[in-house]
Amino acid sequence: MQRRKFLLMATLAAAAATFALGQAAPSRGASATIPDFSGIWSHPYLTGFEPPASGPGPVKNTSRRSDGVGNFQQLVGDYRNPILKPQAAETVKKHGEISLSGVGYPTPSNQCWPGGVPYVFWDFLVQIFQTPDHVTMLYRQGDEVRHVRMNQSHPAKVTPSWYGDSVGHYEGDTLVIDTVGIKIGPFAMVDMYGTPHTEKLHVVERYRLVDYAAAKDAIDRNAKENSHAGAAWDFDAGYRGKVLQLQFTVEDDGVFTMPWTSTITYRPAVVSWTELICAENPHQYYAGKDSPIPQAAKPDF
Repeated sequence: MQRRKFLLMATLAAAAATFALGQAAPSRGASATIPDFSGIWSHPYLTGFEPPASGPGPVKNTSRRSDGVGNFQQLVGDYRNPILKPQAAETVKKHGEISLSGVGYPTPSNQCWPGGVPYVFWDFLVQIFQTPDHVTMLYRQGDEVRHVRMNQSHPAKVTPSWYGDSVGHYEGDTLVIDTVGIKIGPFAMVDMYGTPHTEKLHVVERYRLVDYAAAKDAIDRNAKENSHAGAAWDFDAGYRGKVLQLQFTVEDDGVFTMPWTSTITYRPAVVSWTELICAENPHQYYAGKDSPIPQAAKPDF
């Protein structure tokens, strides 16, 4: 019920602000036309991050299917990626060894914990609501919600939160979001390979609508790297119109030797938004023991 109320309020707010989309509005530096990113966007691939055409990129899966695509059923991160500092590389290596032994390891996804940024970018669907003052992003699971304050600065002292403190502005046709203060939870990682992060994690996102032809190279790289998750969250494979491309840069000098980049290329979803709740299971299917989730010592009432 709370989720439905939130969606209704967000929809009404977005409708009330429609006049501002496509009209002249202030952005950092000068007036510009605000691009309209509203709607449901699909990227149903695992583990999601698209490798860049060149330069430092995310950790990739060394376990491959027979067709050369990353094997989502066995997540073995490339701990030799030069972006990783030694301690981070060791953490990725240990996660891969667990996977190679035939069992899984806990992630925010399978433990139903908030994933943070950029981890949440793996999710198959994102719905975007825009108003002049805020951008709201809903991901496929009901508790994955991000609020971006527009044309504001980070506070002098940021209180860590699951999705961090996000501030945004428009640069021409591009929405730029800067996020810091991402909380470190029991399963904190920036990707599904267990790559850790510290309180220094800083993510910059750049969203823009691009022609299909301009995004084709990234789409092809994605198809070679990531497994398609199925039709339940899909797009029209014949669609050749504008796509929404996210390019993001990640830096954390407590974990990485250098900043690295990746992309997510979304296409308009052809599925309706579904109610999906990830419920914590106190029993770990992969380890035969109780999950380390909060449990009350006595009833609340």
